Amino acid sequence: MSAPLFPLGQVVATPCAIEASSGPLHFLALLSRHASGDWGCVDPEDAETNRLAVSEGDRVLSAYPIDPSKPCKGWGENCLWVITEADRSVTTILLPEEY
Repeated sequence: MSAPLFPLGQVVATPCAIEASSGPLHFLALLSRHASGDWGCVDPEDAETNRLAVSEGDRVLSAYPIDPSKPCKGWGENCLWVITEADRSVTTILLPEEY
C-alpha cells in the first residue's frame, strides 16, 4: 500500500452505500486506494483533475465497483463513489445517484 496523499477527515457513508457494499473491509480497501491515488474507474480527465486536486487542495472523487467481478463505468450501476471534500474535513462513500 502506498502512503496517503491527503487526509480523509471524518469518513461517512450513506445508508444506500452501506447496503450495497459487502461490508466494512470493502470500504477500508476503497479508502486506502482513494487516499493513495488509485482513483479506480474514473476517466483519464477526472484522474488528471484528481492529481491536480491533491496538490491544489480541491475535491477528490474516485469510483469503484461494488462487485469487482462486474464492470464499472465510473457511474451508474455497480458503482460506489468516494469523495473527499476540498478542505479534507470529510470523505463520503455514496452511490452516484445520491450525489
